Amino acid sequence: MKRRTFVKLGSAACAASLLPFSCMNRNQSTTKMGLQLYTVRDAMQRDVLGTLKALKVMGYTNFESYGYDALNKTYYGMTPEQFKNMLEDLELSTDSGHYGFADYLWSSREELLAYTDACIEGASRLGDEFIVWPIVREADRNLEGFKKLTEQLSIIGERASAAGMGFAYHNFGYEFEPYEEFMPYQYIIEQTDPSQVKLEVDFYWVARAGVYTPKEIIELAPGRFPLWHIKDMDKVTRDYTELGNGSIDYKRLMPDPDRAGLKYHYIEQGGNFAQDSMSSVAQSAQYFNNELTPLF
Repeated sequence: MKRRTFVKLGSAACAASLLPFSCMNRNQSTTKMGLQLYTVRDAMQRDVLGTLKALKVMGYTNFESYGYDALNKTYYGMTPEQFKNMLEDLELSTDSGHYGFADYLWSSREELLAYTDACIEGASRLGDEFIVWPIVREADRNLEGFKKLTEQLSIIGERASAAGMGFAYHNFGYEFEPYEEFMPYQYIIEQTDPSQVKLEVDFYWVARAGVYTPKEIIELAPGRFPLWHIKDMDKVTRDYTELGNGSIDYKRLMPDPDRAGLKYHYIEQGGNFAQDSMSSVAQSAQYFNNELTPLF
């Protein structure tokens, strides 16, 4: 597949001495350092409160959740209110969450809406702004599956929008592979309402797929990327690695937050930790604060 030609973006960084108006008025949430809690899932399973306290010391202020139990209406074994109170006591917050929508790809409209309503309820009680469809099962990564996906995304997006909740789709790398000359990511963008279905861009998977750069992906749908996952890629194995250890040159490739429509960004590392998950997120936090914060 040929790479598209894009208009070159201006620098995403705001010079400290000459702040443009757009940077001076940028939503304060984009300057916070967030974390997708799936990165430290082992620590969260052992000790939620202790993990959150440690993450705060590292400089993390807001989070994206995972693993909501829609049947029991709990996050990490707690009601949404209990988890929210724990976060607020530490002056922390969540903005977004990943939910188990992949299990409902082939479900009826009624079944999908029932699950969507449960997710909206949990997220609303937690005080979040977004719910996210995080993955497509391997068996469903085909032409028929991706076409069905856009139908289900539209149903969820309409329901979430009516409830005042944002909804986004999170990419991996398979959306950039051609299926009978059909690129799923482009199809998702074209077949869904941009006001109801937003995009959570995972820059690691964009870089690994190699079809677009992080800057270029934004040009497919400017303003439609309120959520970002910031990860790095090992220079040899191409696996996950700590920020600053890998091959993704964010200083050169970071998109302009305003053009993307950014609201929240989250550091994430799915595995391949140098030592353990908490040590890795501490290292990534240090690199982010020292090297990448000026880009926002």
